[in-house]
Amino acid sequence: MENLPERAQSVFPAGSNGEFNLPPEMSIVISRGEGCRLWDSAGREFLDFSMGWGSVLVGHARPEVVAAVTAQAPHGSNFAYVSEASLALGEEIVRLSPACAQVRFCASGTEATMYCQRLARAHSGKPKILKFEGAYHGANETGVTSLFPADPPDFPEPDPVAGGVSHMVKRDILVAPYNDLAVTRRILADHGHEIAAVIVEPLQRCTPPEAGFLEGLRAATRAAGVLLIFDEVVTGFRLAYGGAQEYYGVTPDLVAYGKALGGGYPIGVFGGPAELMALVREDRLGDPSYMWVASTLGGNPISTAAAGAALEVFRQQNTYPRLHELGETLRAGMRKIMRKRQIVAQVIGDGPLAQIVFSDRPVRDYRSTKRGDRRKGRALMLGLFRRGIFLNPMGTKLYLSLAHDEAVCGDLLDRLDDTLSEIG
Repeated sequence: MENLPERAQSVFPAGSNGEFNLPPEMSIVISRGEGCRLWDSAGREFLDFSMGWGSVLVGHARPEVVAAVTAQAPHGSNFAYVSEASLALGEEIVRLSPACAQVRFCASGTEATMYCQRLARAHSGKPKILKFEGAYHGANETGVTSLFPADPPDFPEPDPVAGGVSHMVKRDILVAPYNDLAVTRRILADHGHEIAAVIVEPLQRCTPPEAGFLEGLRAATRAAGVLLIFDEVVTGFRLAYGGAQEYYGVTPDLVAYGKALGGGYPIGVFGGPAELMALVREDRLGDPSYMWVASTLGGNPISTAAAGAALEVFRQQNTYPRLHELGETLRAGMRKIMRKRQIVAQVIGDGPLAQIVFSDRPVRDYRSTKRGDRRKGRALMLGLFRRGIFLNPMGTKLYLSLAHDEAVCGDLLDRLDDTLSEIG
């Protein structure tokens, strides 16, 4: 039989399109997916707890999404202009999002967060962005800064982490600790005159905001005259239909969406109040505050048709009670296994998200996560992968979807228990 994983190792660095970092002997090539299951080129079945890094919240090959895409495809795949599908989707996002009076589409969450930052700079005339250590905002310069610092510098100094961005990072980015209002307020007091915006994942990776943190951040940015950006690429449509804005009851100035919105198809969108979004109008060309925005594939009719179908699924009555119930069931099951095996660990997450951190201390920010035993965490992830659980072995989070159920979560817990018996 032809060795597709070996070919993938030849074509792609580390044999993947990024981040999975599997040992070469564990490399696979996926053939198909359905619901919460995947099959590789050798015919092996996996239970999927990555779900396209959370982009397939509706489940693989969801019939409503397949039907919407199949209906649109014969009528054109891209016009680089407003279509009936993109208009309907844009209107629904404006309706559901407290932050958005107007929106523009792009092709990914990375672009959406980038455009929010540029819009904040254009509006304010100020150069710097304040982010939180350990947060990921896409593969733009801010997104990868201080993402996984091995030796974190003192706040608010940034750590480039990745190559190719050092010259921009040192000049334009400041860093604060998540869930620490006191330090964040101090940075805003010292640097507010040069900060255009604060960008935050309302639920940072799998670490929930502490009571009052987001509300305090909203008040602090207003007091400092600094815009607040919510990166809802992960939280959007996952915690509630109105995303983190609805779930936590805090409204930012600008918001970025991606991932689950597309029903598994590539999409990004950003929005805010009309007076901010007016800065992207092409008739302002030549104005110092004009911000150029255009995306060849942004708002294409295939992706927006898929997204429209996904939103119809999300609007069903039991969607969010179901997702939260599944997530709590999974996290409670993980804690029960840890207690049974007398393993000290923190199980974190909210909604349909979960993560295990092998630490004896509560997790509230990047540095408390970093104190966990990462070698043991990777051994656990690889052990689960060998047992037919498809996931990212970096271990940042497990994603549930509407295609998962209690039985599938039970299968994961059984394999988790078995893996822990092996690695101790």
